[in-house]
Amino acid sequence: MCVTVVGAMFPMGTFAEERTSLKVGFDAEYPPYGYMDENGEYTGFDLELAKAVCELRGWELVKVPINWDSKDMELASGSIDCIWNGFTINGREDDYTWSVPYVDNSQVIVVSKKSGIEKLEDLAGKIVGVQAASAALQVLQDEEQQKDLADTFATLQEFSDYNSAFVELQAGSLDAIAMDIGVANYQIKTRDKGDQFVILEESLNSEQYGIGFKLGNTELCDQVNESLEELVEDGTFAELAEKYELTDMVCLTSDEAE
Repeated sequence: MCVTVVGAMFPMGTFAEERTSLKVGFDAEYPPYGYMDENGEYTGFDLELAKAVCELRGWELVKVPINWDSKDMELASGSIDCIWNGFTINGREDDYTWSVPYVDNSQVIVVSKKSGIEKLEDLAGKIVGVQAASAALQVLQDEEQQKDLADTFATLQEFSDYNSAFVELQAGSLDAIAMDIGVANYQIKTRDKGDQFVILEESLNSEQYGIGFKLGNTELCDQVNESLEELVEDGTFAELAEKYELTDMVCLTSDEAE
């Protein structure tokens, strides 16, 4: 079957629909990767990085705040093209088509400085908060990782976002929060200038962040990877990492982006 275009004949399917936008799914309460600023605009390291990719490729960036519990449904339905917001690769390797990893992350425990909690074993009998459907929750539920530790807690309480968990920690309703170190650093810096909370030296695990695409969508993944390489080469990636105080955590180099 053929299609006639201005008098010429072309095989059906010759023209694939050219992409004009990138719909990025993100958690709007996950600073410094994605959040709403004081002007009511969605921003963050990942969103600015996505914007830079879109500018290189001539796409419109469509920011789609999502309920993190619903991220897989949003991706499967086509409501978003990718999940790009501090998204952990480890343990999900076969569930998505992944970009190159770009941030080295670890899961940590945040407590009040006055709590007397200094080590992971001190969490026995304590109430620990975690974000629903998060990597930290996965670590604490995995028998090969930290489930034995979680079994010692009085309660592992799930929250829709970490802002809510910190409110409870400040109020004394929680003893600790399990979370990503980048988010923990941001929350501590913006909430109390480091005077009230502390991150335990022992981490729960280490992991890497990537951009998750629908399984099999290698074409879009390859395009984004190519653009990430350009942003590493021209210094944009490093500038954004410095802006959001993530320089010590980013792991993407020009060699890895190829």
